[in-house]
Amino acid sequence: MAWDGNTKKNGRVTFVDKAYAIIKENILSVRYPPGYQVLEAQLADDLGMSRTPVREALIRLSDEGLVEIVPRRGVRVVPLSAADMSEISEVLTSLEVTAVEKAAKVGLEDEASSALEALLKEMEDALDNDDLDTWAEADARFHQMLLSLSGNSVLTAIGASLTDKAHRARLLTLRLRPKPERSNREHREVVEAMRRGDSERAGRSHRAHRERAADIITQILEYYRLNHV
Repeated sequence: MAWDGNTKKNGRVTFVDKAYAIIKENILSVRYPPGYQVLEAQLADDLGMSRTPVREALIRLSDEGLVEIVPRRGVRVVPLSAADMSEISEVLTSLEVTAVEKAAKVGLEDEASSALEALLKEMEDALDNDDLDTWAEADARFHQMLLSLSGNSVLTAIGASLTDKAHRARLLTLRLRPKPERSNREHREVVEAMRRGDSERAGRSHRAHRERAADIITQILEYYRLNHV
């Protein structure tokens, strides 16, 4: 994929932003699988860019823990162990539960409620069409939105970084687990509790959902002996 020469600055999209977005998407979608290693020059050539913006994008991704820069050997996608995923899930669950409870206490505005409903509908339609990829993308956006509704920028930023890593594991195990119809029902239960302003019920329901989903992924990793994702 090549980009035109219209590099933009002053808060607008730059070549670094574009390189970052493409490489990150390739990692999260598992087009660059765990352990994948590639030379910086090859990446730049694949993206149709010079090496400078690609190098800066890789530094950003390294800071987020998604890649490891290996001197003279390029860059490597950091694999996550089952233990890593367990720790990530534990922290992410706490952050999302806090976000859900805060949003429910404040009350959902009409715009937020409509956006959540649209995501719920998208996930339900995706499963009706047996489109697991679309479901996974909508599911990721749903969880990211829950974090943003906390109104806490620090919580949202930390949660988003962990969500990226959890999304990769979700994609790798998605076709090895039962069709996530129960997840859709649990998502709707959480949103309904948030709409009612029932922060305790919303938090309790979401914690149960997150813990159940994490258990499924852990069981799959152990059953198939997937040491890294």
